[in-house]
Amino acid sequence: MTTRKDGRAAELAGFAGLIADETRAACLLALLDGRAWTAGELARHAGVAASTLSEHLGKLVAGGLLAEERQGRHRYVRLADARVAQIVEDLAAQVAPDAGAGRPRTLREASAGSAMARGRTCYDHLAGRLGIAVTEALTARGLLRATRGPEGRDGVESPWGSPRASEAGRGGARRTEGSNMVGPSTPAGAPRRWTSEDGDTGFALTDAGLAWFDSAGIRLERKGRRPLARACLDWTERRPHLAGVAGAALCRHALDAGWCVRIGSERAVKVTAEGEHALSRLLGIESAALR
Repeated sequence: MTTRKDGRAAELAGFAGLIADETRAACLLALLDGRAWTAGELARHAGVAASTLSEHLGKLVAGGLLAEERQGRHRYVRLADARVAQIVEDLAAQVAPDAGAGRPRTLREASAGSAMARGRTCYDHLAGRLGIAVTEALTARGLLRATRGPEGRDGVESPWGSPRASEAGRGGARRTEGSNMVGPSTPAGAPRRWTSEDGDTGFALTDAGLAWFDSAGIRLERKGRRPLARACLDWTERRPHLAGVAGAALCRHALDAGWCVRIGSERAVKVTAEGEHALSRLLGIESAALR
């Protein structure tokens, strides 16, 4: 008896194979900073020869994970879109923060790891303790609310579109990046919830939250298919931080307004004195939680 094979199986295996290489995985993780890197920069970061790295980049570009740009003699690559960043970050969250890392060999390595855990960008939104502090402050003030996944638990998004519970019992909502958005249908006066055809995104902004973004001068671009608010599981804190359109807008504003500055050569960011004051005034976050 022959069994008809699911054509998606080969496609899925091929897609997984693109990521299942240490050099390519290192490139994808580096590009989570949301910037474009040259092939030479990525080769040095991954510790391989430029010719070797070029072959890997070719596969990632052909597979749709990276987008390529050329300026003169330089070749730049970046993650193709937020959907790819979501998949990479969610996969990284499946690995223990210190898995395979061992003890820091130098003070510089220890400082870099500490900085990444304190605050970093996750593609285009804030992560680490900084991202968690902002997310929890938004939630505590009724500006953001956790929605419920299919099994009745707080939603934490998984790239495979199925619920997954973390070790603390938090559940998962189905992936919505790239799905069609539909408008709110809640009664007047009720919290506004932005959903998608594919299901729960883990977080939703309330009417008060939408008003807060407006009053803070943070513009929310609601065109396109990206969810307005989405929960992204933080791979160091193992709790969800805010992603989606709202998370990206908040991160962009924090960098443009000087609330945060990038430090080092990776994704780490540091809250400035101006940022501490602004986050205290707008969200009631204590300065100690940002250092």
